[in-house]
Amino acid sequence: MTALAQATGSPYLRQWQVRALRRYADADARDFLVTATPGSGKTTFALTLAGRLLAQRLVHRVVVVVPTDHLRGQWADAASALGLWLDPDLPNSVGPVREGTQGYVATYARVAAKPMLHRNRAETRPSRIIMDEVHHAGDGLTWGDGLREAFDTAKRRLALSGTPFRTRADERSPTARSMRSCVR
Repeated sequence: MTALAQATGSPYLRQWQVRALRRYADADARDFLVTATPGSGKTTFALTLAGRLLAQRLVHRVVVVVPTDHLRGQWADAASALGLWLDPDLPNSVGPVREGTQGYVATYARVAAKPMLHRNRAETRPSRIIMDEVHHAGDGLTWGDGLREAFDTAKRRLALSGTPFRTRADERSPTARSMRSCVR
């Protein structure tokens, strides 16, 4: 393992990821937004950061929220490759997070369907919330409202997007409201 891998907890990080990790550490922010093009490594960045926060015991759980069911498995697989165990199949019908995992991956729709369940999960143990492609929180007003209700009190929130703002300039749009409320 290289010195960079030992320092970052990831076998390979791009220069922008290293700089962003430093910026995050310097800011010590509750909320952090990363915008980067598709395929640039937002997932690796987010999971490396989550691993660091878990190791430092600044958080005790990781919750990843994604727009589609397909992405739940992708995130869980990527987390596994970095030594994190995130449950991609935790349904809303199961209250607590399953033992033996460090968190879970849910869709925006699942969170919006039962926001108080997800809020309780995030408050039970200090949590890092990762909102992948956060611009999708505005696809339906209920997704943005559910996300806000579920994770407004979360210890740490990370928003990721390759498309942080849509071309729709209407400030009253659900996307604009969701972005402002999720990433203050």
